[in-house]
Amino acid sequence: MSKRVLTTESGAPVADNQNSATAGVGGPLLLQDQHLLEKLARFNRERIPERVVHARGSGAYGYFEVTDDVTAFTKAGFLSEVGKRTDLFLRFSTVADSLGGSDAVRDPRGFAVKFYTEEGNYDLVGNNTPVFFIKDPVKFPDFIHSQKRDPFTGRQEPDNVFDFWAHSPEATHQITWLFGDRGIPASYRHMDGFGSHTYQWTNEAGEAFFVKYHFKTNQGIRCLSAEQAAETVGADATSHQTDLLQAIERGVNPSWTLYVQIMPAAEAAEYRFNPFDLTKVWPHADYPVQRVGRLVLDRNPDNIFAEVEQAAFSPNNFVPGIGPSPDKMLQGRLFAYADAHRYRLGVNHTQLPVNAPKHAVVDNYGRDGLMATRYGSRHDKNYEPNSYAGPAQTDVPLSAPLPVNGHTGTHEAPLHVKDDHFFQAGELYRLMSEDEKKRLVANLAGGLSQVSREDVIDKMVSHFAAADPDYGKRVAEAVRALRED
Repeated sequence: MSKRVLTTESGAPVADNQNSATAGVGGPLLLQDQHLLEKLARFNRERIPERVVHARGSGAYGYFEVTDDVTAFTKAGFLSEVGKRTDLFLRFSTVADSLGGSDAVRDPRGFAVKFYTEEGNYDLVGNNTPVFFIKDPVKFPDFIHSQKRDPFTGRQEPDNVFDFWAHSPEATHQITWLFGDRGIPASYRHMDGFGSHTYQWTNEAGEAFFVKYHFKTNQGIRCLSAEQAAETVGADATSHQTDLLQAIERGVNPSWTLYVQIMPAAEAAEYRFNPFDLTKVWPHADYPVQRVGRLVLDRNPDNIFAEVEQAAFSPNNFVPGIGPSPDKMLQGRLFAYADAHRYRLGVNHTQLPVNAPKHAVVDNYGRDGLMATRYGSRHDKNYEPNSYAGPAQTDVPLSAPLPVNGHTGTHEAPLHVKDDHFFQAGELYRLMSEDEKKRLVANLAGGLSQVSREDVIDKMVSHFAAADPDYGKRVAEAVRALRED
């Protein structure tokens, strides 16, 4: 095997990679040292802007295999027959902290799946929780600002975190989930994933259904207490990344079973609460889960920067048979995610290997821009319509049309009979065992007791009491005990 030769970016061989060119033995450096200048210039530009949210992440490749027939509900090709396999990439992440943050922290986890289907890439961008803190995207920047490091202290401040939540009663359900036992997963392998949003499926006959995705871990749920998490972070801040990498390298391939809840579209308008509200779940008694298939991760990325940091997911990457719903948060994300990637990675980020379709032909009139690699033949036109056999539109829509009505403007009033912010948080609290309730209260009190404003504490306690009187009473007592110490 011939020895590999180090070269410059232009391919010229490098004669000395240990010493810079100088004017004499002890003289100053020379501007003509192309190799030195190129190395330093590239080094200065190696980093790209990190994600504002979901910055700290891990990922792996694998496949999805259909195990159950769902063709009565969707015409999506990758779900068209039992036994069909589709390549995929899955990225896990924390939400609030920066790229240099720790894995074992109390925070929701991103669960983003890119299916490389024959009909194009389908991105399902969810979390490890079935609900979220807010239900309107106009509040999202403020929410994230409250969770990020304070501009003055440079750390996450309980005053900011709980002040925002105190003014956002719809967050009570997610807060109850986050500060409960599942708030700190032991690893990415030992947690569930959810599409969280409501999506639309359309079958061959054009019938529309609304769906929610549930990825149930086949490894079993494992979580950490606050004390165990602190110990884990101290031993290995990248604990979840380490666990995922080593498991797959050993051939212990993690897997999840996908289930969906399916609601006929006609039932949505009369449902007792808004089925498109991201702060609420659909009770399984109303819409039982139905199994769809199995997701398996079996290959680690070769380069974390190229394949994890540059992986770009967008909820508006749909395929025929799958589309959006009127979920406000989903509607906002349809724009925000793709826009974030155009900023971070450039307008041609979809041409990067991890993002490019693997089993579908991309044929459009997108041209030029930074790092463009797809141009077409020399006589291809870059406009449409044209007379030169360029790609033309199809008359087959991706999904069924959504009916709309009413006046334009901002709307605050609930559209359904049971749209209050607290009842599902109360139901979740009452499902917990006595020990689970004690840990939930202790976790909440630990944070709330650090808040400087009594009115913020009182408002938070009132939210918990509205969910369940016992819940509010216990949190109030626990906070009072900690503040009196």
